[in-house]
Amino acid sequence: MQKIEEIYWLRAYGCVAVFLFHWLDHLNQRVDNVITDLMRLPLVLGTPTFLFISVFVFAVRYEKQVPPGFLLQRVKYVMLPYFVYGFIYSTAEWLRLAYTDEPVGFFSNATGYFIYAGWHGYFLIIAMQFYAAYWCYTRWQLWRFNPVPWLWVGCLVSMAYWGLAYWFEVEPPGYLLWIAPLGWIYLFFLALVLVRYYSLIPQVNQVDQPRWMQRLSKPYGLIGFVGLIVAATFAGWLAFSSKEVWVIPFFVLFTLWLMRYLNGRKAPRWVRYINAYSFGIYLAHPMFFAITDAVVGPDTLPLVVYATLLIAVGGIGSVVLNNVVNTTTTGAMLFGKRLNV
Repeated sequence: MQKIEEIYWLRAYGCVAVFLFHWLDHLNQRVDNVITDLMRLPLVLGTPTFLFISVFVFAVRYEKQVPPGFLLQRVKYVMLPYFVYGFIYSTAEWLRLAYTDEPVGFFSNATGYFIYAGWHGYFLIIAMQFYAAYWCYTRWQLWRFNPVPWLWVGCLVSMAYWGLAYWFEVEPPGYLLWIAPLGWIYLFFLALVLVRYYSLIPQVNQVDQPRWMQRLSKPYGLIGFVGLIVAATFAGWLAFSSKEVWVIPFFVLFTLWLMRYLNGRKAPRWVRYINAYSFGIYLAHPMFFAITDAVVGPDTLPLVVYATLLIAVGGIGSVVLNNVVNTTTTGAMLFGKRLNV
C-alpha cells in the first residue's frame, strides 16, 4: 500500500484530540468556563477523524475487493479489545460504586458497558459497522456509483439524526444513541469521495477534482465557519461533543482543507510515534486518569500541577502498557495492536 503522509498527521491529530477532550472532561470538576469550551472546539473532531481514517485507509488499500477473512481480522483486533477494556472499566466502576450509597449489581453494571456501549469504546462498535459496510460496498460492487451525491445525502441524514434526537430528547440506555450508524454515515461517504479524487493515488490527477471540492478545500469557508461557532460559544448556544449537528459541516470543511494543506508534507518522527501507539492510547488513557485520581486525588494539588500530571501519567502509562502487551500476538489482540509505521 502506498504510504499516505496525510493519514499519519490525521491519526496523530485524532489521538491527541480524543486524549485532550477526555482530559478537559476530567478537569471539569475544578474548572469549566468559556475558555475550556473554546479549547474543546478543535477537539470534538477526534472521534470523527478516527472513523474517517478507518474507511479511507481500507478504500485506498483494497479499493474494489477486500481479502478473505477481512471481517474476522477486524473482529479479532477491534472487538476483542472492546470486551477486554469494557470488562476492566465496568469492573472498576462496579467496585467504585460498591463503596458509595448507590451500589449496583455486577451484571447490570456490565450490561451497561457491554450491551449499551456505555464507555468511550463505543467508537469500536461504530468502526466495526463501517468495516461491515465496506465489505458490502465491495461485495456488491457499489464502487460503480459516484459517491458524491451520497456524501450530501449522508450529511443531511446525520445532521437530521442528531438534531431530531436532541429535539425529541431521545435517551436510550448507555450510548445506544451514539453507536447508531445514521449519525456517522457522512464520514463513510466523505472517505470514499476523497479516495476517488485524492491526488496522490496514481489513477487520479488533481485537475480531476470537482470544482466544489477545490473551492471547499480552501481555508476561507473553514475560517468563516469557525468564526460562527466561536461566536455561538460566547453566546452559550453550543454543546460540545462529536455528536452535534454543527460538527458535521465543521468536519467536512476541516478535512477537505487539511488533506489539501498536508499534501506532500512528510510526517516527522513524533507524528509517526503517536500513530504507532494511537490505538493503545485511545483505549487506556482514561484508566490512567482514574489511577492518578486514586493515588493523589483530584483536589490535593494545584490545578496546573494536577493537569500536567494527568497528561504525563495518561500518556506515558498508555504507551508503556501498549509496549508490554504487544510483546505477544495474544496481548496485541486483547489490549490493542501497535501500528507498524
